[in-house]
Amino acid sequence: MTRSVSRIVVVALSLLLPAMVALGQVQTKESQAAMTPSKALDALKAGNARFVQGKGERRDLKAEVAATASGQYPFAAVLSCMDSRASAELVLDQGIGDIFSIRVAGNVVDTDGLGSLEYAVAAAGAKLIVVMGHTSCGAVKGAIEDVKLGNLTELLAKIQPAVHTAGPGTAKDKTYVTKVAEHNVRLVMKEIRDRSTVIAPMLSSGKVGMAGAIYDVETGKVTFLAD
Repeated sequence: MTRSVSRIVVVALSLLLPAMVALGQVQTKESQAAMTPSKALDALKAGNARFVQGKGERRDLKAEVAATASGQYPFAAVLSCMDSRASAELVLDQGIGDIFSIRVAGNVVDTDGLGSLEYAVAAAGAKLIVVMGHTSCGAVKGAIEDVKLGNLTELLAKIQPAVHTAGPGTAKDKTYVTKVAEHNVRLVMKEIRDRSTVIAPMLSSGKVGMAGAIYDVETGKVTFLAD
């Protein structure tokens, strides 16, 4: 191979590689069908490990936009807090079209959230639901302090059961705030199972899985809770 031809090949590969990488990351109908709840969980764990290590997958987001324009096949749905430090796609190192992201203060669930999750698993084919809380959560602190503020009052009331089950403590105690956040995640998971006649049988059959998690805003690590 001549030197000029070699240069052409190198240039061509440099132009094609980003698109090839992106296309490899985009979820397809086939990859979604091959996914299981346990594989989906492993994928999210691996993604967070990359994030913590600062070794996120190389992505060509423009190429991913083009590759997903005709359809989406996410493998998981993540219900998480609206906190600006806890973006599910970023901390789990996922690309466009990989996961559904439902965000609300305190990662609480209401009828709208349940409907969104039902769409994700029953209509769109996601194999895993993750409820992800985080450390130093402002909504959790507000619930602990019984804050009253407009419509936020009703939202914080949804976290009060977690405060009660966690026992006494203060919003100034980081360990206690995390404890309440964990209780809240577990209660939200129970609420999803108890309130959704669509999701419950899918969980029981094993067609769909559900996991709880806590994101640490100081370390970037997501800890998946034991059953």
